[in-house]
Amino acid sequence: MNMHFLSLTIAFLLALTGINHNPGIAAMNNTNENFQPVKTIVINSNDQMRFDTNEIRVKAGEKIKLTLNHTGKLPKNAMGHNFVLLEAGTDVAKFSQAAMNAKATEYIPSKGVIAHTKLIGGGESTTIEFTAPKKGTYEFICSFPGHYAMMKGKFIVE
Repeated sequence: MNMHFLSLTIAFLLALTGINHNPGIAAMNNTNENFQPVKTIVINSNDQMRFDTNEIRVKAGEKIKLTLNHTGKLPKNAMGHNFVLLEAGTDVAKFSQAAMNAKATEYIPSKGVIAHTKLIGGGESTTIEFTAPKKGTYEFICSFPGHYAMMKGKFIVE
């Protein structure tokens, strides 16, 4: 019986020596060499048809997590906002004209879009994740009818 107990105790102690008690070392051993951090971008919009930024800079291929906040009070049917990142070379005026006819898809036409949020009203927020396109300068707008002239900016990919 004592020999059996001693054998179990030795086996238990040997097992303990294989356990890594340092979480930092465990985390280092489990790193993914392809891990890419996510760039977080927050844009605020308001009832005065304004984004709080007109320029965003990112790196090509970077993972983006973009949150759009509507800090106003008006509902989305009266003062809806979205973030729409347009493909390079998209004619903003033509795109916005097409957006006016795309109410069923929250004013997002089927062509010319890299990424977009849903349409939100006052007090709401929405978040999207996407990968930054290739190097270049892109336009972003709010595609709610009549908003693009004031709610626009440059999305610069370096």
